[in-house]
Formats: sequence, C-alpha cells, structure tokens
Amino acid sequence: MTSESKETKQFAASLDKARNYAEVWKIVKETADFALGKRRDSMMLFLDDLPLQLGAYYPVGTNNIVLNRSLVEIVDSSMSDKPTVNALIYNLLLHEYLHALGDLSEKGVRRDVVEVAKKSFGEKHIATVVACKSPWVLLKDIPLAPLFASKRVMQIVRDFEKTGKYIV
Repeated sequence: MTSESKETKQFAASLDKARNYAEVWKIVKETADFALGKRRDSMMLFLDDLPLQLGAYYPVGTNNIVLNRSLVEIVDSSMSDKPTVNALIYNLLLHEYLHALGDLSEKGVRRDVVEVAKKSFGEKHIATVVACKSPWVLLKDIPLAPLFASKRVMQIVRDFEKTGKYIV
C-alpha cells in the first residue's frame, strides 16, 4: 500500500484543479520524471476525431501526440466531475508520452502508466484507478451508439508546452 507523501498530495491537487491541456501536460511530465526519472521537451498536442476505441496516438519519430477530441468531449459532457475528466486526459497523454520517451511496447507502457500513477498520486486517486482499470472504464455507462458526428479538422493546441527552445 502506497502511503500519501507530500509529493502525491501535491500532484493530486494539481491534477484535480487543472484547467486545460497545458496544465495536465505539465503534471504528466513532472510525474514521469518523478516516478521514472525520464523527461522530454518540445512536444506538441493535436486534437482529432478518432474512432472511440483509440484514445490517442504518438506518431513514432515525431514530437506530436494526437488526442481523441471526441472521446474527451463525450466523457466531459457526461460527467460533472472535472478531476475524472482530467484523470482521463492525464492517462491518455502519459501513455503516449511514454511512447515518445522511447518505449514502443504497449505492455511496457501500460505497466509504466500504472507505476507512475501509483507513485505520483497514491493508490486511491482517480488517475490511479483509471490507470489500473483502463480509461475505457469511464465509458461503461455512456450510450455511444447514436454518436455519429462529422469529422472536424485536426486542431493544434496552442501554448501546450511552454519552453524557451524553438526548432527551426
């Protein structure tokens, strides 16, 4: 049983009150560094309407993460609990970030997502629960059959990662 430390309380409070993708992203990077000692800068986030069974993906060899905008919107509109929506986004981004850090194994990344969440938030935080059960646990009570919206243009998330470095 993981006890709550100063760090876990701080990470949990930050994730629970995060207001946007950039704030969740900052926590993703901090917790990966805290739990695994790994970090990478200069990532970009794109939002796209993907099939609901695909939460996000990392195009290998890029600095991009593509997040399923439809999935996030469905969970966001179905839940009044912002910490749960943030936990979903956190888990999806962390999973792809770990791929970007060099682990292309799905099994290894899933294991590391759980490890990072437990070390960073403790056993009972919603981010850890989602990591252990899978983000799709949040969709279990949401009727998805009538959801056939037209595909929108992929969108870049501005001010996603604030770094002083630019690649030209």
